[in-house]
Amino acid sequence: MATPTKFSEDVVPLSDLKANPGKIVHQVDATRRPVLLTSRGRGVAVVQALADYEAESEERAFLRDVVAGLMDLDAGDELTLEEAKRRLGLA
Repeated sequence: MATPTKFSEDVVPLSDLKANPGKIVHQVDATRRPVLLTSRGRGVAVVQALADYEAESEERAFLRDVVAGLMDLDAGDELTLEEAKRRLGLA
Protein backbone atom coordinates (compact mmCIF):
# COMPACT_ATOMS: atom_id res chain seq x y z
CA MET A 1 0.00 0.00 0.00
CA ALA A 2 1.17 3.53 -0.76
CA THR A 3 2.77 5.70 1.89
CA PRO A 4 1.32 9.13 2.77
CA THR A 5 1.68 11.89 0.22
CA LYS A 6 4.44 14.46 0.71
CA PHE A 7 2.95 17.56 -0.85
CA SER A 8 6.37 19.21 -1.17
CA GLU A 9 7.49 16.35 -3.46
CA ASP A 10 4.39 14.62 -4.79
CA VAL A 11 2.49 17.50 -6.40
CA VAL A 12 3.93 18.04 -9.85
CA PRO A 13 2.88 20.35 -12.69
CA LEU A 14 1.71 18.54 -15.80
CA SER A 15 4.45 20.34 -17.74
CA ASP A 16 7.06 18.47 -15.62
CA LEU A 17 5.52 15.15 -16.68
CA LYS A 18 5.59 16.24 -20.31
CA ALA A 19 9.23 17.32 -20.01
CA ASN A 20 10.52 14.23 -18.21
CA PRO A 21 7.97 11.41 -17.78
CA GLY A 22 10.67 8.91 -16.78
CA LYS A 23 11.59 11.00 -13.75
CA ILE A 24 7.99 10.98 -12.47
CA VAL A 25 7.57 7.25 -13.06
CA HIS A 26 10.88 6.58 -11.29
CA GLN A 27 9.78 8.77 -8.36
CA VAL A 28 6.51 6.84 -8.00
CA ASP A 29 8.35 3.53 -8.19
CA ALA A 30 11.04 4.57 -5.69
CA THR A 31 8.80 6.24 -3.11
CA ARG A 32 5.67 4.07 -3.50
CA ARG A 33 3.70 7.32 -3.21
CA PRO A 34 1.31 8.55 -5.89
CA VAL A 35 2.08 11.83 -7.66
CA LEU A 36 -0.66 14.42 -8.16
CA LEU A 37 -0.39 16.14 -11.53
CA THR A 38 -1.64 19.71 -11.71
CA SER A 39 -2.57 22.07 -14.49
CA ARG A 40 -2.91 25.76 -13.70
CA GLY A 41 -2.77 24.93 -9.99
CA ARG A 42 -5.57 22.37 -10.04
CA GLY A 43 -5.28 18.61 -9.70
CA VAL A 44 -5.97 16.79 -12.98
CA ALA A 45 -4.58 13.27 -12.61
CA VAL A 46 -2.67 10.88 -10.38
CA VAL A 47 0.31 8.72 -11.34
CA GLN A 48 0.40 5.63 -9.15
CA ALA A 49 2.36 2.38 -9.09
CA LEU A 50 0.45 -0.35 -10.91
CA ALA A 51 0.70 -2.79 -8.00
CA ASP A 52 -0.79 -0.20 -5.63
CA TYR A 53 -3.59 0.60 -8.09
CA GLU A 54 -4.45 -3.08 -8.50
CA ALA A 55 -4.40 -3.69 -4.73
CA GLU A 56 -6.66 -0.71 -4.07
CA SER A 57 -9.04 -1.77 -6.86
CA GLU A 58 -9.30 -5.27 -5.39
CA GLU A 59 -9.87 -3.84 -1.91
CA ARG A 60 -12.67 -1.56 -3.19
CA ALA A 61 -14.33 -4.48 -4.98
CA PHE A 62 -14.09 -6.63 -1.83
CA LEU A 63 -15.59 -3.89 0.33
CA ARG A 64 -18.44 -3.35 -2.17
CA ASP A 65 -19.19 -7.07 -2.00
CA VAL A 66 -19.13 -7.05 1.81
CA VAL A 67 -21.56 -4.12 1.89
CA ALA A 68 -23.82 -5.84 -0.63
CA GLY A 69 -23.78 -8.98 1.53
CA LEU A 70 -24.62 -7.01 4.66
CA MET A 71 -27.48 -5.33 2.83
CA ASP A 72 -28.77 -8.74 1.75
CA LEU A 73 -28.65 -9.96 5.34
CA ASP A 74 -30.43 -6.83 6.54
CA ALA A 75 -33.16 -7.44 3.94
CA GLY A 76 -33.49 -11.06 5.07
CA ASP A 77 -32.12 -12.39 1.78
CA GLU A 78 -29.84 -15.18 2.97
CA LEU A 79 -29.02 -18.80 2.19
CA THR A 80 -28.12 -21.75 4.34
CA LEU A 81 -24.66 -23.21 3.84
CA GLU A 82 -26.18 -26.18 2.02
CA GLU A 83 -28.12 -23.89 -0.35
CA ALA A 84 -24.98 -21.89 -1.10
CA LYS A 85 -22.99 -25.08 -1.78
CA ARG A 86 -25.72 -26.33 -4.09
CA ARG A 87 -25.82 -23.05 -6.06
CA LEU A 88 -22.02 -23.09 -6.41
CA GLY A 89 -22.05 -26.73 -7.52
CA LEU A 90 -20.13 -27.87 -4.44
CA ALA A 91 -22.77 -30.18 -3.01
